[in-house]
Amino acid sequence: MARGILRQTISHDEENPLLFLRTLADACERTGWRVHPWVLMSNYYHLFLETLEPNLVAGMS
Repeated sequence: MARGILRQTISHDEENPLLFLRTLADACERTGWRVHPWVLMSNYYHLFLETLEPNLVAGMS
């Protein structure tokens, strides 16, 4: 989960959410992560990941 400071938006244009989702998809493809319930709003996101391997750090970089 991450939230914008003082509930400010974390995305300042329409391309940022798409970039976030593309980056997440790429990380999932490289690491084998499974994405479960998630929400991406203008000022926060919640994301539930399942890691089948101990590779959370590798995927976050």
